[in-house]
This record gives sequence, C-alpha cells and structure tokens, in this order.
Amino acid sequence: MKKIFFIGFVILFPLTLLSQEADTSMAQYRKDALKVFLDCPFCDEDYIRREISFVNYVRDRKVADVHIMVTSQRTGSGGREYVMHFFGQNGYTRLSDTIAYVSMTDNTWDETRSGQVETMKMGLMPFVSKTPLSKFIKIDYKPPVKEEVVEDKWNQWVFKTRLSGSLNGQKSFNYDRISGSFSASRVTPEWKIDSDLYYRISNDEFDTGDTIITSSSKHKSFDGLIVKSLGEHWSVGGRFDISSSTYRNYKFRGLVYPGIEFNVFPYSESTRKQLLILYSLGYSYNSYQDSTIYNKIEENLFGHSLSVAMEFTQKWGSIYTSIDWSNYFHDWSKNNLSSFVSLNIRVAKGLQIGIGGGASIIHDQLSLVKGGASPEEILLRRKELETSYSYFTHFSISYTFGSIYNNVVNPRFGGGGGMMFYY
Repeated sequence: MKKIFFIGFVILFPLTLLSQEADTSMAQYRKDALKVFLDCPFCDEDYIRREISFVNYVRDRKVADVHIMVTSQRTGSGGREYVMHFFGQNGYTRLSDTIAYVSMTDNTWDETRSGQVETMKMGLMPFVSKTPLSKFIKIDYKPPVKEEVVEDKWNQWVFKTRLSGSLNGQKSFNYDRISGSFSASRVTPEWKIDSDLYYRISNDEFDTGDTIITSSSKHKSFDGLIVKSLGEHWSVGGRFDISSSTYRNYKFRGLVYPGIEFNVFPYSESTRKQLLILYSLGYSYNSYQDSTIYNKIEENLFGHSLSVAMEFTQKWGSIYTSIDWSNYFHDWSKNNLSSFVSLNIRVAKGLQIGIGGGASIIHDQLSLVKGGASPEEILLRRKELETSYSYFTHFSISYTFGSIYNNVVNPRFGGGGGMMFYY
C-alpha cells in the first residue's frame, strides 16, 4: 500500500506543480491584459464579454487602458450606424482610432451584436498587440465567395408599413386601440426625403353602475420632410403636414414651413458633437371642428420659428439641450418658447449623475374649443386644455463600488444571456 501511494505521489506531484505553474502563468497574463472601459449603454455587454475574453473589463474609465465609446445614428435604409471611438489612456495615449459598423434594417439582434463584436475586435488589435496576451491572438481571413456588383432597383427608397391594435377590458371598463402607418424615405449624402402616413383611433367605455360613459378620439396625418445638403455646415429644406385631430380640434390642417439650417460643427462629426441653428417660416391653413375661443371656424396663418440644439457625447458623459421659439405674424403675442436639457455625467469613480427636464411658455393655443371640455374629456385627456405653461423633470444618481473588474458572465436565473424570467 505504501508503495502504491509513493508511486502515485511521484506521478501526480509533478503534474500538480505543472498545473499550478500554468494557472500562475495564466493569472499573470490575465493581470497584464488590456484594461477596457466599455461605454455603450445600448450594447449587449454580457455577449461582448463572452466573445472578447482577451481583455479585462473595468468599471472605472480612469484606470482603463482604452476607453471604447460607441455612438449611433439611424441610416437612410432604416438600419443603424455604430461608430466606435477607441481612446488610448495610461500607456496607450498615442493610440486612438474610430471604426464604424452599419447594421441593415432586416438584421436580427444577434446579427447586429455579432457585427459590433467583430468591429470591436479589429479596433482593439493595435492595443492588444502591445500586451503579453498578443502571442495568443490569431488573425484569420475569409475571402468572400464571390464578388459581384449589386444594383439597387429601389434607388435607395425605403418603405415601411405597420399595423397595431389592442383590446382590453373588465366588468366595468374596456377600451380598444388601433393604429396604422406607412412611411417612405430616401437618404443620400445630398438629399434627405422622409414622409409618413399615420392613422389612430381609440375608444373607451366605463360602466359606473348608473350610467355608461363612452369616449373616443381620432388622429390622421400625412407629414413629410425634404432637405438638400449644401456642404458640411449648411442645409436647406422644409416640412409639410396635413392632419386632422379630435384632440386638437382640427377638422383639417395643412402647413408648409421651408427653412435653413447651420451646423457649427461638420455634419460628419454629428455622432459626437453638433450645434444646430434652424430657422423656418411658412404658412398654415386651419379648419376647426368647433368654433374656437377666438370665434374662428377657419383661418390662414403665417409664422416663423427658430431652434437651437446642442449635443455632445464625450468620455465624461453626454449633454443635450435645445431652445425653440415660434410665433404668428398676425399677433406676436401668440408665441411659444420651449427648452429642454438632458445631462449625464461621470462625476468620479463609480459615481454617475443624470438630470434633465423641459419647460414651455405657451401662448399659441389658437385651436382651443370655445365651449371647453366635459369632465369626461378632461379626465380622459380627449381635448386639449388651456394652459400658459408646462414642465417636466427627472433626476438620477448611482454609485457603484467594489471590484473594478467585471469579466464574469453568469446567466443563471435570468441574469443575462438575452433571456428574461418573471416570477
């Protein structure tokens, strides 16, 4: 028995030492791996950590070797362009890059996140090549099976249709909603054309025991936008709208507002920063369902508007703010001033603050019904009500502390992996 134990010890002990040495070696490699701070609130981070396992993911952007900031914007075909900005930090300050990935409108979410990962891998290679783990990286090339020129028979026009409905109820209450839309758009570097046809109807019924209260609302509209590019900073175009709305008391409304826009920064940098100034002026014809508080059943209106919007997305966070002013020429007291701001800041390690809100000074409600609204219409918000202002706010603060590394993914009991469980 002692001989068997001795022989086993002689055989296993060296293997144990080799295993410990290998574990120590891999731990050292992992320690020296690239530290990455992933700044992408709309990405599937669990999937990215699984697929890109040769880096260390950290929660504090200041200790990261590379900060990956991902921004996105919609493409003309209805897909999205994801622009990945790689900022080198610490010993990698001389390295930086920007790579874009475009998802198609018919891509599944799995195809989109797979494309994001492959693009992110390419962007990380210049950084990873300077780490000890680079010796384990293999670069593969798969040539396309066949190259062919694909002609676009639609000439870059994209069409989308949608129909939705819902029915809900109980003993004393039921409601139904149905809506449909059709859109056509064409986006090129020189032109942007977008049009939408929309219809919505909703009905509510309440049984109070003594009586049955019913209410309904309808909205129909056809609107469009045509814009011509005049270089990296200027654009001209206009919007039009034809609509009717029981809520706004419009039997028929038609408007045309041409305008000109200036972007202080080049449009090519719009995913990270833009400062837009848009001036429009135009005409609208309003025909009302009921007489308005100004004793009008129809009227012709001329007016103008000025909008200023600023948006920045940086490593420290993001900010968006806008100010909009409009008024009618026949009476300059009929005006509207609105503002909005949204701010998200990484204040310090693990500490993030988000604040935002908006407010409007309203003096242009020309379509208000003269007779006012019934209690049912007020409670169900079936008619627009007179007001001189509106506002809203939001605030959030979060603080995360503990281990700065977050490489591990554990999907058990609905903790990731793209599946949700409800109890």
